[in-house]
Amino acid sequence: MIKTGLFGGTFNPVHFGHLRSAYEVQAKFSLDSVCFIPAAIPPHKQPSSVADAKDRLEMIRMAVSDHPGFSVSDVELKRSGPSYTIDTVRHFMALRTEPTLLYLIVGFDAFLEINTWKSFKELFRLVPFIVMTRPGLSCRDSGDKLKALDDFLNAEISGGYSYSSQDSCYIHETNHPVYVFEVSRLDISSTKIRELTGKGESACFLTPEKVEFFIKSRGLYR
Repeated sequence: MIKTGLFGGTFNPVHFGHLRSAYEVQAKFSLDSVCFIPAAIPPHKQPSSVADAKDRLEMIRMAVSDHPGFSVSDVELKRSGPSYTIDTVRHFMALRTEPTLLYLIVGFDAFLEINTWKSFKELFRLVPFIVMTRPGLSCRDSGDKLKALDDFLNAEISGGYSYSSQDSCYIHETNHPVYVFEVSRLDISSTKIRELTGKGESACFLTPEKVEFFIKSRGLYR
């Protein structure tokens, strides 16, 4: 059984926070690969604040080139119109020629907005989720996050979700599991990199050197 993680997003630009999180998820869930999938036209972003999709794709290719467990897909760039996750999942399911288990990798905050995504309930019937959370919270805060996730799943997705502490996931009678996984907290964001670049300052050690050079050479985020 091949296990593949689908890691979508704007990646505007990709940075070490994305890469470290993907690495930790891959190790924890014994994934054969993690596929980075940049959105061509993010439905929830203002186009003016997002670099050209081809540039974002190229930056990801540079960032993952030295890691054999990472790959990049341009499937959302080849489709016209907004980049909907449901279409991407269906695409990867149709590609399977041997037994393959797909996981959808999503950050905690993005997951709590999944009820605004196209055909979001179908996603839960198609693939398991890996929801990434950040450490550094008190036990109370962690409990509050789990409660928020529990309430959200049962209210917005489908009643009947319950948390299995043994498997660190939410289980459901008909939907795939929703795993909760804590990744390292790196105080890095695409917003910070864009702000630094806009001021003519360096993003060194926030994103791979090749990516920083590409940003400068293309005049991105200025």
